[in-house]
Amino acid sequence: MQAAEDQTRRQSLLDAAFDGIEDALVVLDRDGRVVLWNCAAEQITGHSRVERIGHPLPERWLHAEHPSAAGTAATKGHFYTGSPAVSAALSDQDDPAHLGVAAQEHAVHRLLHHAHGHSVPVMMRQSPLRDALGTRIGAMLSFYPAEEIDRLPHGEGGGDARVSQAQGEMREWLEETWRSAAHTAIPFGILWLSVDQGKSLRRTHGADASEEMMQSVERALRHGLRPSEMLGRWGESEFLVLSRERTVEMLLDHAHQLAGLARTADFRWWGDRVALTVSVGAAQWQPEVSLAHLLAQAQSAMQASEFAGGNQVSRAHADGAAVAP
Repeated sequence: MQAAEDQTRRQSLLDAAFDGIEDALVVLDRDGRVVLWNCAAEQITGHSRVERIGHPLPERWLHAEHPSAAGTAATKGHFYTGSPAVSAALSDQDDPAHLGVAAQEHAVHRLLHHAHGHSVPVMMRQSPLRDALGTRIGAMLSFYPAEEIDRLPHGEGGGDARVSQAQGEMREWLEETWRSAAHTAIPFGILWLSVDQGKSLRRTHGADASEEMMQSVERALRHGLRPSEMLGRWGESEFLVLSRERTVEMLLDHAHQLAGLARTADFRWWGDRVALTVSVGAAQWQPEVSLAHLLAQAQSAMQASEFAGGNQVSRAHADGAAVAP
């Protein structure tokens, strides 16, 4: 009797702990049946844990097709990660939600069928669960609503679908990092870089020259990336760097280093070498600040660098003001 009471007490503690997590958590056993369905999963999906525990995932769980290309690799030259994740490919049996291997590395954008019939855009991630011997014993899905993604500040678009896809993937990394920081308080920073010659070069030399210029700058910037950083295209002539620097001072030092590397980009057009510079805006993560606001701070700081004549690094203050360091 005492053992049963202790087991019930432990289960109550676990349920309370999982219900206190903002993300939806769903744990499946090796047969694909639900063993955990927390409160956030109930709220997001409309399915109660009572009806889901012991059963497979709901039918028509996700839309069969999704307009997002989150699970595919971005075109070379438009997206780059300094630390590509390495993971073994999963079989279909290991992939109960059919999200693809990309969902192990970071959250992917999917449309989820709500119990009441409407669709809910979510950021979803899956993790295989294994025992001490490495045998798969289940899987865990975590997800959260993705309404905020479309409201994030973005670079000026050029009508190039490949660039749009890269921005979409970069947004997912930004969203995942911001949410992780909110839970762990591990800081990060955002650098918004705009190539000063980008707009004029596109007007005078066309889209091909502009694209070659951006690839040259990207190759130069790669040499200065930390192993844990992300670099992504953010418009016709802009980049974002997702940095793990712990303080704004370290972020600014890193920004100056990258700005110096951008000046070394070897861009030639019709035999003439064109000198390139970048305007950089730096914003450091702060508790209680939304990702959209953090990006707006970085963008404002970058624009302050442009206004100062380019080839500058500016930083964002907590109040949103942007000044040169």
